[in-house]
Amino acid sequence: MKGAAIKMDGLGCHAGKDQLRQAAEAAGKTELLARYAADYPKGPHDQPQSMCPAFGSLRVGLRMRRTATILSGSACCVYGLTFTSHFYGARRTVGYVPFNSETLVTGKLFEDIREAVYKLADPEKQDAIVIINLCVPTASGIPLQLLPKQIDGVRIIGIDVPGFGVPTHAEAKDVLAGAMLKYARTEAELGPVKAPRAGRSGKPTIALLGEMFPADPIGIGMLLEPLGLAAGPVVPTREWRELYAALDCAAVAAVHPFYTATIREFETAGRPIIGSAPVGLDGTAAWIDSIGKICNVPFDKVDAAKARVLPLISAALEKMPIKGRLTVSGYEGSELLVARLLVESGADVRYVGTACPRTVWSEPDCEWLSSKGITVTYRASLEQDLAALREFNPDLAIGTTPVVQKAKEMAIPALYFTNLISARPLMGPAGAGSLAQVVNAALANKTRFDVMKNFFEGVGHGPSAGIWEDVPKDNVKFREDYKRRLDKDAKKNKAEEMI
Repeated sequence: MKGAAIKMDGLGCHAGKDQLRQAAEAAGKTELLARYAADYPKGPHDQPQSMCPAFGSLRVGLRMRRTATILSGSACCVYGLTFTSHFYGARRTVGYVPFNSETLVTGKLFEDIREAVYKLADPEKQDAIVIINLCVPTASGIPLQLLPKQIDGVRIIGIDVPGFGVPTHAEAKDVLAGAMLKYARTEAELGPVKAPRAGRSGKPTIALLGEMFPADPIGIGMLLEPLGLAAGPVVPTREWRELYAALDCAAVAAVHPFYTATIREFETAGRPIIGSAPVGLDGTAAWIDSIGKICNVPFDKVDAAKARVLPLISAALEKMPIKGRLTVSGYEGSELLVARLLVESGADVRYVGTACPRTVWSEPDCEWLSSKGITVTYRASLEQDLAALREFNPDLAIGTTPVVQKAKEMAIPALYFTNLISARPLMGPAGAGSLAQVVNAALANKTRFDVMKNFFEGVGHGPSAGIWEDVPKDNVKFREDYKRRLDKDAKKNKAEEMI
């Protein structure tokens, strides 16, 4: 373990994933990695090309009241994660426990983390402290599970979120949400716990699983009201005591279907799970039926609820139609729901790619889309998303930053999924037609793209892009020499691995 720690500190996140994984297993993390492999199966593609997965856990902690977060990892990783968190609106300090080879080898890093936790544990300010091990501390076996479970009433939650064990930042949200729900479930089993800030609902509630646009829980609550039900807390929650209220539900709506660890805690508490979401006409009707069945709501109430809301959705979809061929890809976990809404709005969706894994709770959406002849790809790689662009030549591409960039290079209008699509209501009447305005505006830009492409035709691109005094020329000899050098280094590295 000590040798591995030194080597890991020297190579950091630039070490190969296999090497980091082997070091973690040698350091006693085999059970943890096996659980992650089961919860977050890799699928045909090993890992999406996106941000550090630990950002998901960091985001969950930073959005909760009275919760402090500490990162343990390489300085470059901590800097990047902290920068990204503030870019996305965090207004809280992120704690950092630095390390070097000596503190890794001697176990001093664990003592430093323990000391930092004791310094932060102020029950007047904090309900919980979250400590997140990044790649190197995980690979070196830093045992966060040995930290005290609570200090002066402040809960201590240590999790490992290595890039070589958790595939996406979306699933890293589940790592922390699941750990917190497990802790809260244990507390509730031991005795009375605090009621939520707004008090308990007078009706049975449906807990909502997955981060969503703020108006969506309100819209879902309006759908549930005729059934004699209410919308419960959204998990990940914004405050610790909401976890108790989430557990005190009649059922759980897995709006985002990849929260495997969190669902496991709900199921342990005896709560049934419902997949899909009230999106579009078909989706809303099927979802209300599922809620009614699992909560034993009388058929007449279910029919009345549908009769009340479905005409509104139908009218909204007809009022704001979308005409055009689209591809959809992203890493938030709501890609299939967005695609369903686009199809019901009239769009000709050809491809849906999501970085998240296939789960039983996403099957209703996958089956619905597949029945329309739409290609659905789980654990989609950037290469697969770009191949869909070339194959289907859409009028509009909705996707990640590199997909949007490539689409615009091809003179195809494009929208960034995270900022422009997932940041809109999707559920019920409010969701119907909500995408049409931004999508139709983007579709209308096709002519402008064609004009720009024709205007700049012949201007340099790739290595010849930019401002040049002379006409740029491709240095073929340099490319060949550089390729030979890379091939030589690759053969040398392979030979060293075989020794």
